[in-house]
Amino acid sequence: MANKSFWITLVSLACLGIYLFVTAPPPLEKKKTESANIPVEEMFAVLEAENDAVRAMWTKEIVGEGKKVGLKFDEHWRDPDMEAGPLPALFLRETGKSLEKNPVRLSLFLGSDYPINSANRFEGLQLEKFQILRQTQQPQFFYMPDIQMHIGMFSDLAVSEACIECHNKHEQTPKKDWRLNDVMGATTWLYPAAAVSLEELVENITALHLGFQDAYGAYIKKVETFVNPPVIGDHWPREGNFLPSLEVFMQEMLKRTAHHTLPALSALVSKKQIDTVEASHAATR
Repeated sequence: MANKSFWITLVSLACLGIYLFVTAPPPLEKKKTESANIPVEEMFAVLEAENDAVRAMWTKEIVGEGKKVGLKFDEHWRDPDMEAGPLPALFLRETGKSLEKNPVRLSLFLGSDYPINSANRFEGLQLEKFQILRQTQQPQFFYMPDIQMHIGMFSDLAVSEACIECHNKHEQTPKKDWRLNDVMGATTWLYPAAAVSLEELVENITALHLGFQDAYGAYIKKVETFVNPPVIGDHWPREGNFLPSLEVFMQEMLKRTAHHTLPALSALVSKKQIDTVEASHAATR
């Protein structure tokens, strides 16, 4: 019976990995706290892998290739007279804004000790942990009692000359000597609980995917106001003056995140089943 339950759960999660995040289901019903046996650090790692894949796709496939065909990306992209899209850091910010509107309690922002926007400057314990991250480039996990949040910090590296040039030349930059592969900041996740259930983990992944969807959707909506917009459909900027539709973008997002997320979910399902069997055996002794 335990093996049958395991495979039913596993197949269900595989289906979730393929379809759930695109169809935007309502939030799952809150589960009892006793089922919350996945450390929040493991959830942060799954979410960060998702974010890394999508941000790389945005940076290379949309921004990088888009500039080659004349598309523009700017920090003031939302201004009515600006025909541009969000820079990579602003795409993350749009994703974070979407999470703030979602019933899940997950938060996301990009911070630094030398941010262009002073609101994103690390202070106190966050700054202390970021300094360790800068030296080791190892994720930092800690709890902040003042805001009652568990934090996960992951390195945000200067991965392209375009990022470096933008930051070094910005009129408000506090640092003008960034170099390739420098730790420019940290992708920072916040969650109030020390552990989550498997259902809550899936719920948070879903919320993140909806954040990606909202961020790209906002760009597509802005593009439709351009005087001479690129053709939106099945093609990408590497093929010419094109942009993928929201559906095509999200399908590609699923392909690029599934190879990490589905094995991670499968491993957690397996662990959950083993724990259940062991608990059942212990109860009968």
